[in-house]
Amino acid sequence: MGDVIGEILPLALVVAISPIPIIAAILMLLSPNAKTTGVGFLVGWIAGVVIAVVAFTLLSSLLSEDDSDTSNPVKGTIQLALGVLLILLAAKQWQARPRGQGEPELPKWMSAIDTLTTVKGLGLGFLLSALNPKNLIMAAGAGIAIGGGNLGTGETVVVIIVFTAIAASTVAVPVIGYLAAADRLAEPLEALRGWLVRENTVVMAILLLVIGVVMIGKGIGSF
Repeated sequence: MGDVIGEILPLALVVAISPIPIIAAILMLLSPNAKTTGVGFLVGWIAGVVIAVVAFTLLSSLLSEDDSDTSNPVKGTIQLALGVLLILLAAKQWQARPRGQGEPELPKWMSAIDTLTTVKGLGLGFLLSALNPKNLIMAAGAGIAIGGGNLGTGETVVVIIVFTAIAASTVAVPVIGYLAAADRLAEPLEALRGWLVRENTVVMAILLLVIGVVMIGKGIGSF
């Protein structure tokens, strides 16, 4: 189980540092309906992560072979494809990095966050976690590692919980912190939002590149 957790940790970290959901969560916490929409968004985000990684884990377990020492060309091909996709995403992130002093443009839907209800916040959290292409690639990589790790049911559940806890941590921390100390967190949250908008594309590009190369290496080793 330890080896599998080691494999899924960097994948969960990439999901965790995705700038758009963190920025969305912060904007909700700075809105008039902060508590209800923030909690709804967090619940939806966690649900999306869990459903995605469970789905890929079940799919991977069907593709895995009984003897873990033998080659697994199907698994290797999937890992190679995921690695290439991650490198392409890294290149896209690098191209999108901010230049000069201007602040990068955010998605237009973020301007409507102030008007979101709890249900809409939950739905937005689910969509951003379960249907985001980058998150799906991370969930697929984690599912391959978990489903092919020859784990028991209890161990599989533990690993999925670890993945979800890490992946959801950067959304959960500001939401829970706001519920505990709303008056003191408004200014730090705004400062964090500004930093994420400016710098996170560069960090994401580097992480995606490194993990993509590692995934390709694992894919080659599966043949």
